[in-house]
Amino acid sequence: MSGWIDAIRWSADGLVATIAQDAGSGRVLMFAFMNVEALERTVATGEAHYWSRSRGRLWHKGEESGNVQRVREIRLDCDGDVVLLSIEQGGGIACHTGRESCFFRCLEDGEWHVTDPVVIDPELLYSR
Repeated sequence: MSGWIDAIRWSADGLVATIAQDAGSGRVLMFAFMNVEALERTVATGEAHYWSRSRGRLWHKGEESGNVQRVREIRLDCDGDVVLLSIEQGGGIACHTGRESCFFRCLEDGEWHVTDPVVIDPELLYSR
């Protein structure tokens, strides 16, 4: 492996936690995992790739919806176990629910409240 890859503290299952943050606003858009191949492809292509635990395969963000994430910067936290991607979100939608961010619920008075609207109906988003 390359020296920069070796600096990452991969989990026992070969993954690293990854946060995608909007390069302009700083808003956290999503959380996912990467394996070595996903990170290498991200660096090589300039577009975010992740490891999908539910699908059990590499996943190019936007491969179905068309809403790719263009990577502007990649950072590693102090412990070496979290990658931060500063991205430009294609289509303005990072969440499979059709919202800008996967973090669209806020805890208020002991209950989760939806704070962000659906921008595009997921049925339309994934019917391409």
